[in-house]
Amino acid sequence: MSFVDRVEVRVVAGAGGSGASSFARFKFVPKGGPDGGDGGKGGSVYLQADGNLATLLDYRYRNVWKADRGQHGKGKTQTGASGEDIVLPVPPGTIVRDLGTGELLGEILTHGETMLVAKGGRGGRGNTRFATSTHQAPREWEPGEVGQVRNLELELKLIADVGLVGEPNAGKSTLLSVVSAARPKIADYPFTTLEPNLGVVDMGDRRTFVVADIPGIIEGAHRGKGLGLQFLRHVERTRVLSFLVPLDAPDPQGVYDRLRTEIRSYSEALFHKPHLVILSKLDILGPEALLPVIVAPDAVATVAVSAAARSGLDELRRAWWRRIEAAKAEDAAD
Repeated sequence: MSFVDRVEVRVVAGAGGSGASSFARFKFVPKGGPDGGDGGKGGSVYLQADGNLATLLDYRYRNVWKADRGQHGKGKTQTGASGEDIVLPVPPGTIVRDLGTGELLGEILTHGETMLVAKGGRGGRGNTRFATSTHQAPREWEPGEVGQVRNLELELKLIADVGLVGEPNAGKSTLLSVVSAARPKIADYPFTTLEPNLGVVDMGDRRTFVVADIPGIIEGAHRGKGLGLQFLRHVERTRVLSFLVPLDAPDPQGVYDRLRTEIRSYSEALFHKPHLVILSKLDILGPEALLPVIVAPDAVATVAVSAAARSGLDELRRAWWRRIEAAKAEDAAD
């Protein structure tokens, strides 16, 4: 299943500059010919897919974007400077609709792909353009065209990069709340999470990824027991799985093995996705205590964290990011 992020933005392209009405003034030539230059074109607005982005969150805080207008033409047939275009970065997979007409303008799918969403106005012609053999001293000039203005709906069907998998009350919601901007409902009873919570992890430098807190899996989930199949489907399209093993569990190895068995029973393809082991609730161990050894030969990493003490979180974020980047590279190679 995908998660939908939706925003509305107003994009305003720049108006074109007006043409100039001017006549040359040369020494000893009191009646020079027309030399009014054209106006510059207005800046346009583009959307461009940026593979480092995972959400449209930035556009919730600023929803009006205006390109520069073109400069007016000048004498000596000088054309006005064109307005600067603006390029708005969006995540790949963004669907664009015109709210005014309901028209689907398109979808931006791949990194670097660009879409024009508001065209800048054409610059007006200066009076030089109107000179003919029979009309040698034109005073006509044109104003610049108005830039296109559009109200857009941007919709992103988010597929989580990381899926958190664990038994009820394993601490997934709490972990999500401290590694991302998510604020999931958290309580001290099993099945706190009744639907997937989505969190955006910001690595800085415009690098973000999406983590989904998947509702608790219990033994027999693949047969529909407990929260069952509807929630296992949420993890099918994630790039990386993370199995939470709380350190207060009586048998941490057993927890990991049960989770892996449930995933494999549901989907062999899902079972073979890259995965990490997260040893959670590290704060319950004393300073001299040893971490339990989890036999997980297929895991790409094992990271111990404490959401309560905020320890191990940076290491976890880096491990996730490395694996996500590797998955993207593998997808590109295919």
